[in-house]
Amino acid sequence: MKRISILFAIALLAVGGIFAQTKGSTMYVAVKTTSLKSSTWFFALSLKPALTYGTAVKILNVNGKWVEVQSISPQVSGWIQTANLTSKRITATSSSTSASAKEIALAGKGFSEEVENTYKSENTNLDYNLVDEMEKIVIPDELLKNFINEGRLKGDEGGK
Repeated sequence: MKRISILFAIALLAVGGIFAQTKGSTMYVAVKTTSLKSSTWFFALSLKPALTYGTAVKILNVNGKWVEVQSISPQVSGWIQTANLTSKRITATSSSTSASAKEIALAGKGFSEEVENTYKSENTNLDYNLVDEMEKIVIPDELLKNFINEGRLKGDEGGK
């Protein structure tokens, strides 16, 4: 019975996500930063500026796993993957405390400094400095595109 209840809850969440992404509805960026694209292709031109966690966007069109959006502020439109959006409104609860976009994004996923410290104390053999270094690595889209093309991998555009 418990398994059926869990499956039912997951199904409701999935259906809720589909209905939330309808034309004219408002959603919010659920990742630290994301680029709007000029089309529904991963390597499409990235539009400026990038959107940050909590930015409100209006849904203009839905195309599979891509959604065309228009941000309220700054006012810019383009395509974004649905996985980068949430229907939950993201707001700060305290004006006296400042937090980085990274901290806010982690908090939205259930992490906090307390949770991180507890995990570190229970897993003392892990080196978290390496994770920080890996997060700093940025690979330009053009290099990724060349890698896919040279390897004849199939991407959004079939490895063209």
